[in-house]
Amino acid sequence: MKHEDIWRALDTLAAEHGMSTSGLARRAGLDPTTFNPSKRRMPDGRERWPSTESLAKALRATGTELAQFTALVTGARALPAGARPARRIPLIGLAQAGADGFFDDGGYPVGGGWDEVALPEIADPNAYALEISGDSMEPVFRDGDVVIVSPAAPIRRGDRVVVRTRAGEVMTKQLQRRSARRVELLSLNPAHPSYSFELVEIAWMHRIVWASQ
Repeated sequence: MKHEDIWRALDTLAAEHGMSTSGLARRAGLDPTTFNPSKRRMPDGRERWPSTESLAKALRATGTELAQFTALVTGARALPAGARPARRIPLIGLAQAGADGFFDDGGYPVGGGWDEVALPEIADPNAYALEISGDSMEPVFRDGDVVIVSPAAPIRRGDRVVVRTRAGEVMTKQLQRRSARRVELLSLNPAHPSYSFELVEIAWMHRIVWASQ
């Protein structure tokens, strides 16, 4: 078994269960950064391997047999008929998305602070993933869910969207109405408020095209 094969298998295991590697670590009861790319090498560049304990916990958390994981490591598990090879896209926690350095002025993912997740091919080259945190979007999205966001996808009334305001606030809502001057956003959780913004207050709005549920 090679170092890169073990980590690729963990990436694939997480993606197959609709999670990021940090989501997989949390589900396994580990520190969220346990499987992150930044933890795969020592500061001096030497390879760092996942421990047998962390692997065992990840397999138990996903109900995966050792033989199944070994097939991921060796590449013996084939893609389903008609499926395309997985593509790695940027992943960030929703709570972090309002911070500087992750998006450019157009709302496209930039910088090197992103984690990554492997998912089936998305046509939009600027697609990215957000990992939901907290309960403010229940019951539609729950803590740990991953949503795929496409800046290029057309947005219609009723679509679920990710919106960033010019004040730096990022939120996931449902588009209730959009006029020439205003955008009205409906909360996914009735216990949380809905919002209405002037268009000039919105930096960007992207459509959610897929969710791991």
